[in-house]
Formats: sequence, C-alpha cells, structure tokens
Amino acid sequence: MLTLLVVDDERSICEMLEVALRGRGHQVEIATSEAEGRHKLEGRLFDVIICDINLRGVRGDVSGIELLASAREISPDVLFVLMTGNEQLGETIIRALNLGADRYIVKSDKLVEELEQVVRRAEDYLRVRRERDVLRREIRRLSVDNFIGQSTAMRAIFEMVAAVADTPSTILITGESGTGKELVARAIHMHSGRADESFVSINCGAFPETLLESELFGYVKGAFTGAEQNKVGLFQAANGGTLFLDEIGEMSLAMQVKLLRVLQERQVRPLGSTAEVTVDVRVIAATNKDLVALVEEKKFREDLYYRISVIPVQVPPLRERREDIPLLALHFLRQHNEQMGKTLRGIEEKALACLASYAWPGNVRELENAIERAVALETTDRITIRSLPEKVSQVVLPSASKAALLPPSGVDLERQLAELERSYLEAALQKARELKEQGERNGGIRQIAAELVGLSYRSFRHLAKKHGL
Repeated sequence: MLTLLVVDDERSICEMLEVALRGRGHQVEIATSEAEGRHKLEGRLFDVIICDINLRGVRGDVSGIELLASAREISPDVLFVLMTGNEQLGETIIRALNLGADRYIVKSDKLVEELEQVVRRAEDYLRVRRERDVLRREIRRLSVDNFIGQSTAMRAIFEMVAAVADTPSTILITGESGTGKELVARAIHMHSGRADESFVSINCGAFPETLLESELFGYVKGAFTGAEQNKVGLFQAANGGTLFLDEIGEMSLAMQVKLLRVLQERQVRPLGSTAEVTVDVRVIAATNKDLVALVEEKKFREDLYYRISVIPVQVPPLRERREDIPLLALHFLRQHNEQMGKTLRGIEEKALACLASYAWPGNVRELENAIERAVALETTDRITIRSLPEKVSQVVLPSASKAALLPPSGVDLERQLAELERSYLEAALQKARELKEQGERNGGIRQIAAELVGLSYRSFRHLAKKHGL
C-alpha cells in the first residue's frame, strides 16, 4: 500500500483517480491547486505525487513544475509523475525531467489504467529501495564490525567518529601500526553523507614518488614512456566520496607540495595534461609517525600538517586498552571459526590471561594473527595456551603471591624505579642498534627501541630525553 497525492485543477479528474487508486488499496489525498498540493506535501510523507503539468499558479507559470521543485526540496525521495493533456509540450517535459520528475504520461481515455500500471511499478521500485536501504545500514554496521571496544579510550573514539563524520574537514588519524587506523577512517566514511560514494585508500609509503603522483592524480596518454592510455587518478576515483591517505608521513617533500596544492584548490591536474579537474573529496590521512617531530626536523611541511590535521584523532595502542583484548579475541575467534569451518567454543582462562598480559607491539593486527594461528592449530574445543605463539604463551603473568622483599631500612622507590627505567631504555637502544645493523628491523633506532619496550615513539622519546639518552 502506497500513500499518494493527486494534484489537478480539474476536481473531477482528482476524484476519478482517487476512487480508482483507493480501490487498489492505496491511501489517496487530492489537491486542486499548486498551493494546496504544497501545503499537503509539507504536512505528510507521500510515496508518489501525481500532478498535472498544466496546473496554473498564481503567477501564471506552469506550476506543476513549481510543485515539482517544492517536492524535491521538501521530500527528495518522493516519486513524481507528471500528467499532460498536450503531447506538444516537449520542452516543458524535458525541463521537468531535468528537474527530477520520474516520468510523465499523456492524459487519454486509458489514463486510469496507465496510472495503475505506474503505481504498481512504483510499489516494486520502493520495495527494492527499502531493501537497499536496509542492506546499506547493515553494510555500515559490518563496516565497523572489527572496530570493537568498551574501554574509555575506544568509547571516546566512537563519540569522535559520530561527531566528525558529517563535517567536511580533513582528518588526521595517528597511532601505532596495527591499531586500526583504516577502520576508523572507514567508520567515519560510512557514517557520513558520503557513505554511498567510494572509499578509496592508498598506502603512501608503498610507492616511489613518481608512481605515487600518477596514482593520486592520474595521467593522460603519452605523458611518459609507457603511458599508452589515459588513467584516472585516485582523487578523481574518490570524487564525491573519501580518499584515505595511509602512512602520509612517508611522502616526500616534493610530493607534499603537490598534495597541498590539491587540498587548497580542490583541483587536480593529471600528468601530461594542461587541464584542471575539480574534485569533491573528503581526505582522511593517517600515520604511525610523529609528524610534529618530522616538522621540526624539516622532513614534513608545516603548512601541510596544519591542512591535514584540522581534526586529529589518536587511536590508542592495544596495551593501553587491555580491557578490550577479551572482546577482540572472542570476535576474532568467531570470525576464524567460520572461515575455517571449526567449532571452538572459547578461550581457556590461562590463555586469556596471557593474551591480556602480553604487550602486543603489533597491536590489533598482531592479536588477530595470534588468534587465527590458534584456531588453525587447536585440537580441543577451546583455545589453550599451547596453541598461542611462544612469545605470548611465555609472558610472565602477574601474581599476588610474589610480594617484593623490603629491607628494614626501606628504599628510595622513586630512585630505584628511575634507575630501572633508564636501564631498560639503554638496553632497548642497544638492542635496536644491533637489530638495525643486522638488517633484521627497519626504521629509526628510537622507533625500534620503542617497539621493543612496548611504548609509542612519542612516549619513548619523552622518557629518553628525561634520562638524557
């Protein structure tokens, strides 16, 4: 059953269509002027409007068109059907279709039959559209299905996503590798008005400068050797949607200048072209680096930093939200159970304690890999400590029975802790140098050292400075 509005300045036609369409089980209201039709449209939601194109308005205009314009403002999703008694109104009909009319029919002795057919098709269309909307809502829910947490830090992230999703501002997401920065970006996109358009992502650190430029901006045939046909860049591919620039801290200074220009002017110029292409893209950038430090070191442009960090979002490492580990572990267990066709029922208590106590330098990505491995190897009905990676299963669990021995004279706890902290930092730096020299780890020595002791680069740098290292 649909809700219909019939508008015609001939009351007899309105009443004839009202009787016919009510007989098909639909709710029908009628109006005999453009003003009355607009008034009813403002007071109720209609599925379909059937309106005479020659309905005259107070200004003598073709006010069927006026009502169409009002309908598109008041109720953009309503289906609008125009009736005309004059097949010669070609230009007017074209104008109406361009303004958003869904179809038109010519008044004839078969008007009722034709309108009944139109309404049946409208029922089918609206049913499909509602099913599509349900599917889109489900996709939006699933798009953040891995974005799980009940910790204070994650609740703050959820609130931030809801608050910034519908703003046009550029967003900078920071956090260690594996924390789920792309999931945050996807969540922002899927909760925004751009959700029906493309979400396009690129890892800026995975491409050399020249290739990154052609990926982002595209090129025209003959722009360089091997450019045998035009290629649309990612800015154009994401037009109307969101472009996610992951690892933006890896971008060269020369490339940063070109990106800044696009963000300022909202136009791209494909390689080899002299024409500018206007783009409407919401840019979300992400990095695991300290961009403020890179700005100080002249490795990242300060003007670009302020352009991309209008809204900063910090994703916490997993070790700072340990209460989320059981939730994530069980989620990944269910996920990989289904993928592998297994029926594990849970995680034994000791294994869960190991998961909760491990530092997870690789964050959520490392946790998922550990659970996937455990699901694949486990032969019982639960994940046990035996199926966890060795570095996780051998973690030292906290024990209430292991109380520290206090000498009779007491201790200077602050000094003892400071010395212990300094010794760990020194050991981490030494180990990082060895790993770097042996080619076993990539990145800066302080970054490697920070990972070895389970700290963010920023926290490690602060502590190292405090101890004069």
